[in-house]
Order: sequence, then structure tokens, then C-alpha cells
Amino acid sequence: MIGWQFTAYVPGEEGSIFDRLLKIFQELILYTSGDVSEALSWLTELDKQYKLTSPEYGMADFIQDLIDQGYIRPDETQSAGFSPSSKLEIALRQKALEDTFGQLKKSTRGKHNTKFGGKGDEFTSDRRPYEFGDSLEHIAMSESIRNAQINNGIEQFQLTQEDLEVRETFYQSQMSTVLMIDISHSMILYGEDRITPAKKVAMALSELITTRYPKDTLDIIVFGNDAWQIEIKDLPYLQVGPYHTNTVAGLELAMDLLRRRRNPNKQIFMITDGKPTCIKRGKKYYKNAFGLDRKIVNRTLNLATQCRKMDIPITTFMIARDPYLVQFVDQFTKANSGKAFYSSLQGLGEFIFLDYKNNKRKKG
Repeated sequence: MIGWQFTAYVPGEEGSIFDRLLKIFQELILYTSGDVSEALSWLTELDKQYKLTSPEYGMADFIQDLIDQGYIRPDETQSAGFSPSSKLEIALRQKALEDTFGQLKKSTRGKHNTKFGGKGDEFTSDRRPYEFGDSLEHIAMSESIRNAQINNGIEQFQLTQEDLEVRETFYQSQMSTVLMIDISHSMILYGEDRITPAKKVAMALSELITTRYPKDTLDIIVFGNDAWQIEIKDLPYLQVGPYHTNTVAGLELAMDLLRRRRNPNKQIFMITDGKPTCIKRGKKYYKNAFGLDRKIVNRTLNLATQCRKMDIPITTFMIARDPYLVQFVDQFTKANSGKAFYSSLQGLGEFIFLDYKNNKRKKG
């Protein structure tokens, strides 16, 4: 499997054998795009190599528990086999959110600027150290007093600025987002799996929006030779195809979706690893994978300009550093007055989450 690395199992980890196997199984389901049989086959091989099970609890027990707990169900299209259930799809999104958001909680807080003064409308679950100028209404008293007890002791108790923590807030505003995911063939080229991290980030973002920002909307688009909309439940099963990169088709569909949203706050997030190489003329495709084709690039830049006039900023997340890609993205970002991030696959989720939260604040 491309880009997948395992380490030896360390005895004494928290959780039951089922819980540990379930976490690995969830990762494998993403890599196999929902193929339960292939995921279980990989898990069986990993068990042989790393001794994940025990004499008292084997792979057969794990599979039976998956069935009994409703994570997999019989596949009606096969005489023998299973398919993921809706419960597993929800668990995958929740795990993606925990994996991504857990990394954010470890990062430094308090550097998310906003052009609006005063306090936010709604508290988040995040806390950060107090800084001069923070509202006293935002101080997390229980956590601050606990810090003071740890730092100074009870007998000589004193509460200092270094002990204080404040709760983060955001300006409660509705946001309509379209997430564009590149599924061209380059997303799995050169021995690097780029589509699976993109799927995980998309699932995490969808879970964040549906659970924490229920008033917001999220539409998800995939684009290769063409572009089409998918539902959140389809994300684990995304596959890369033998496609070129028709960024124009993706942007046209994104703009059409956002025109239907009455919410004035709109934005496009685009995850890609390549420059545009394809456009459609009538029923025929015009393709050029070499260099920057001016016909293709100009059509793409025109749409970026149209989005700017419609007040739709585009944030591009590049997971490659091809010179032609860098050149194109620079032109594209200037045409839209948007933003661009060059991100490693590991840092992709952090960039997208922070940018989403920043835009929530800026759109008060």
C-alpha cells in the first residue's frame, strides 16, 4: 500500500484489543476506499507480523464484533462479503475530526487576528494563555485557579497573570463553503498517496461544520476531467481516476452551488497537487499536461476573477511544489485576491481548520 507505514505493537496501550483493532481497521477502510474484505485482509497480515490479537481474542472474534456492533453489514451485491455501515461512516468522520483537531489543540493559540473589536458571540471549547487586552469576561476561572494551585501551592496561594487562561470565542456568522478535491491521477503518482489525507481532512471538516457550526453549509466537489458533487457519506469511498485536472469545471460547479446559497458569506477551499491540464469544449476535451497551457490557464484565471467580483475568496491548498504549479497558483491567487498554502500532507488538516476558523471570525 502506498505511503502506509506501521510500527511494532507496544503492549500496555489503553483500550481493549477490539478498540485498537478498530482504529487500524478504520484507517485501512480509507486506504481501500471502503473495501471491507481488502481491509480485513491487510489487518490479518498486520496481525501476523505485529501480534495485534491474543490467544483469547483473534481476528474471527473481531470480525464478529464488527458485525454485532453494526460497523459492517452483509453486502447485497456479493454472495459473501461485507460493506461499511452508516455507523462506520459516522465513526470515520468522528475519528478524522479527533485526529485533526487534536493536533490543533497542541498548537499555540491567540494569533488568529480579526478586523472586528470587542468580544465574540459564542464560546468555543478552546483555551489559551491570557494576553494583555483580553476581556476579563473570557477568563476560564476554574482552569486559572487550578493553574495557580499547581504553580504556587495552596498554602501560599496567589493568582498571577501567568496562571490565567481565557476561552476562545468566534463571531457567530453563517458561512457557505465549497470544498473542491482533486482526484486526478497525479494524486497517487510517484509512490505518494495524496488522496487519503485529502479524504480524511474533508471528513474532519464536514464533521466540524455539521456538529459545531450547524448553521453553516458545506458542499463537496471532486474534479478530474469533469467535476461533480458528492455527499458527505461518499467521502470514505473516493478514488483517484485516470483523469487530467479540469479546475475550470470544478470552479464553475462551485460558483453555481454558491449562487444558490442566500448566505452572503461564501468561500471556496481547493485541495490540489497539480496545475490545470484540461478544459471542455462542447462535448470534447482539450488536454495538455506539459507546462502551462495558456488556453487552459486563461480560462481558469478568468473564473478566479469572476469569483473575486462575486466576493467569493478561494483558498488553495497545494500538496506539491512543482515549479509550474507554483507559477500557476501565484497567478491564480492574485486574480482572486485569495490565499494559498503550501502544505505537507501531515499539515493539511491544520491549515484548513485554522483558515476556516479565521474566516468565521472575519465574516462577523
